[in-house]
Amino acid sequence: MENGATARRLRGTWLILWSLVTIGLVGFVVQLLGSHPERAWQAYLINFLLWSAVAQGALLFSAVMRITKARWSGPLDGLAESFAAFFPISLVLFLVLFLGRDHIFPWAHETMPGKEHWLNVPFLFTRDLAGLLILYGLGWAYVSQALGLRGADSQTQEGSPGFVSKWLIRGQRSRERSLKRLNVLSVLYILAYAFVLSLLAFDLLMSMDPHWISTLFGAYSFVKAFYVGLGALIILAAIFFIRHGEAAGISPTHFHNLGKLFFAFGLLWADFFYCQLVVIWYGNISEETSYIIARTMIQPWKTLTWTVFVVCFIVPFLILLNRRIKMKPRVMLVLSAFVLIGIWLEHLLLVGPALNPQASRMPLGIADGLISLGFIGLMALAVTYYFNVFPGIIPEKIRGHG
Repeated sequence: MENGATARRLRGTWLILWSLVTIGLVGFVVQLLGSHPERAWQAYLINFLLWSAVAQGALLFSAVMRITKARWSGPLDGLAESFAAFFPISLVLFLVLFLGRDHIFPWAHETMPGKEHWLNVPFLFTRDLAGLLILYGLGWAYVSQALGLRGADSQTQEGSPGFVSKWLIRGQRSRERSLKRLNVLSVLYILAYAFVLSLLAFDLLMSMDPHWISTLFGAYSFVKAFYVGLGALIILAAIFFIRHGEAAGISPTHFHNLGKLFFAFGLLWADFFYCQLVVIWYGNISEETSYIIARTMIQPWKTLTWTVFVVCFIVPFLILLNRRIKMKPRVMLVLSAFVLIGIWLEHLLLVGPALNPQASRMPLGIADGLISLGFIGLMALAVTYYFNVFPGIIPEKIRGHG
């Protein structure tokens, strides 16, 4: 009876998530066939960057905890690793992005003297694809070793897709050897994370204004990715805790520690956000100041800049100063979702002025929300599928309750 209820609940979850994906796809196609197809690709690019960063940053949490030998994060590591299930989806979404190249790269049909060897679409997509393959390959190798180290092979072979489980966990040897491999893969993933996310930031964001250059932009982007990755991890951990309590292996202390990390990287993100502004303001170079002026002194982007700063820094800063709030899963869930929405708007702030140079009002509509729902559905499907394939990640005492 209980297994039947669990199966029905799981089918209901799959139905809801696939419905979200369908809604997003319909919204994208309708916008694409409308009078402003560039708006469809703008929303697509923003969501691709955001949700890929969520997956990349969440897995980074596990790698960092591993390399620093942190013991408090134990039950959170498996949750963080589940976001790696979005990597194959992210790779496919990146390939689809090639179809919208004429809409997302204003320079695609222009001559770029001195930059034509770097800013050309085939080379850009080739190097970014190679970077993602390296990053995601290392990420999956890391997850494979982590699953094997937990002895997940004995728990995932029952009722799970055998070829997936065997491919991911094969090749495990002794515990000591696995630990060494995992430590090496942690370092490699961290290095690849910093390099590849910097490359993507330069190619998919900074290149939209090809005359603007910021050497801080790469670091700003991978710090931001860890920030949103922590936010997504808090949301997932809060959902498990709210549904199962401490039977999920998660306690308020875990949320307190996650909250401190979330607070710290919120400060670091805001510092980088501010530093870019100050350095450019002091330098007063026309190629650089035009980028800042368009986003901080001209409407509708001026209002959006302050909105992003308040939502992503001021509000979390004031709330997370309170120790008790960090230990309240429901509050942390809402706050993390609030920050993710803010970072979505921050991506709009980065790409919007370049793609909508004559905009007198914010280029937002219902289609943007629908497309975003589709990406949320894809992320939730990936994570749900991961837990279905590897149920050993979930404590035995709550596995039968969905």
